[in-house]
Amino acid sequence: MATEQELSDFLKSVEKRAYKRCVYHVREEEAALDIVQDSMMKLAEHYGDKPAAELPMLFQRILSNCILDWFRRQKTRNALFSNLSDFESASDDGEFDLLETFAGADDSERVESAEDSTRRQQTLREIEAQIQELPARQREAFLMRYWEEMDVAETAAAMGCSEGSVKTHCSRAVQALSKALKAKGIQP
Repeated sequence: MATEQELSDFLKSVEKRAYKRCVYHVREEEAALDIVQDSMMKLAEHYGDKPAAELPMLFQRILSNCILDWFRRQKTRNALFSNLSDFESASDDGEFDLLETFAGADDSERVESAEDSTRRQQTLREIEAQIQELPARQREAFLMRYWEEMDVAETAAAMGCSEGSVKTHCSRAVQALSKALKAKGIQP
């Protein structure tokens, strides 16, 4: 059984990646924060007594379900009400930058030229944009496999589908990303 400290350490370790995954799906930072918090609370309330080794898979499944629930609620809400914020002009204030935590992970930024830094940032923004354009299931499989570094079986369990479906979704996502990035002049 996981101790309170193990549960706390686990939640701290997945917090940022879970948030980024949610932002990719829901494309609203506040909603992503709510979903991650709700997922963490559900894990602590309902599965806090499980062994620490089971927490990653349980959390991924809970997070996936919370994201799906959010989309269901949005669909219902949008069918019944108009959101006045939909009519406001778009603002770049809350721009989300893919892999921002990796940008300063090592000291290479200090020695690279301004041109290289700008090119790298533009490439990362383009990759982020292309990931957001993927269909939902492909994006989910891609992020779990390559961002969360989960294996095929873990991803299949978290997504509630077969391992073959995960492989298909990932393959299609990689092909679509490769094609889109090559069309923009970005070579892998």
